[in-house]
Amino acid sequence: MQSDEMIWQLIGNNFCSFKTKTRTQTFCRNEHNSTGLCNRQSCPLANSRYATVREDKGVCYLYVKVIERAHTPAKMWEKIKLSKNYDTALKQIDDALIYWPNFQLHKCKQRFTKITQYLSRMRKLKLKTRKKLVTINKKVEKREDKREKKALIAAKVEKAIEKELLERLREGVYHEIYNFPETAFSKALDEEEIVSESENEEDAEEEAEEDGVEYVADEDFDGSDLEDMEDYGEFEEGDYEEDEEDEEEEEEEEEEEEAAMLNPMASAKHHSRKCWKQLEE
Repeated sequence: MQSDEMIWQLIGNNFCSFKTKTRTQTFCRNEHNSTGLCNRQSCPLANSRYATVREDKGVCYLYVKVIERAHTPAKMWEKIKLSKNYDTALKQIDDALIYWPNFQLHKCKQRFTKITQYLSRMRKLKLKTRKKLVTINKKVEKREDKREKKALIAAKVEKAIEKELLERLREGVYHEIYNFPETAFSKALDEEEIVSESENEEDAEEEAEEDGVEYVADEDFDGSDLEDMEDYGEFEEGDYEEDEEDEEEEEEEEEEEEAAMLNPMASAKHHSRKCWKQLEE
């Protein structure tokens, strides 16, 4: 026959696998414990008459244990599903534990209230959008980077091989050696011709734009531009006058040289004039 006092003396003062001691208090890890504390009233093993509330996939159940089922451990706990309505569920607990001690009744109601509160908080949190932290594995990232680099290198090599083969086919290296389908080769040539034609058209359009004539209104000229053009005109007029004077002097010098060659006296005069000009300069 089961003796609650004997069981408590063994597990309360000695070893219990569900007991967890701290500096201030002793806790119980048994799933049927209604308070989570290790004491005589809360222990589900040392009480042949016990009740608790548990939650399974968002549904609350009332578990009841009586001494009449102590000889069948597989059917020891009676499982009663509680309503989702809070008031209705409390009434169900009152009806199931009508003749039980007030301590058990109060602890079951308290546990049910706590479970209902955290279930409602869970539903609210699911509706809110929250940031999800994702772990990053550096080894996997390095491996993926290496694979990407290798894939790029392989793609470049394949393109180079393809170009080389097309060049050889165009030159007729494999014409007499292999019997190959010329569809791929003709397609590649057509694509290259299309690309070259498009490039030629773009070049022609650019040249046409460069050679095109544009018309500009008088408003586009500023006062500063006009002043610069006037200064440029004055500068050109002065240059033309200086150039005319230089040309006249050169013609006079040429005539004097011709006359000097015919008359030696005139050559001496011309030489003396030239020396005076150099000294004056």
